[in-house]
Amino acid sequence: MDRPEFEQLIDQAILALPEKIRTKLNNVQIVLEEGESPNNSLFGLYHGVAQLQRGSGYGISPTLPDKITIWKGTIEKFAGSAENVPKLVRRVVWHEIGHHFGFDEPGIRKLEEKWQQAGRI
Repeated sequence: MDRPEFEQLIDQAILALPEKIRTKLNNVQIVLEEGESPNNSLFGLYHGVAQLQRGSGYGISPTLPDKITIWKGTIEKFAGSAENVPKLVRRVVWHEIGHHFGFDEPGIRKLEEKWQQAGRI
């Protein structure tokens, strides 16, 4: 899959979020890396200050955006086929956005179970 197609999958994953969540995304940038993650097992990684941890002074002075890195190579390798990539991209993007909102791994796993039961991922 070429880069523009993969970027489109990321955009579609964001647009598929419920509007009340999508409109609360704040000061976060999603970056696509072509290769595999450094340890070949991460599909995505969140760097930043989760919204639940931001204090009252957050954003008063210029604040760099949080960063979500998505590794195209790792996702494609794990997906096994092009048909599996869109669903995995959605899951990864939503997972990392969950960290942006302050969910820890156990909390996100519970959300993923709900999403899966509802057929959203």
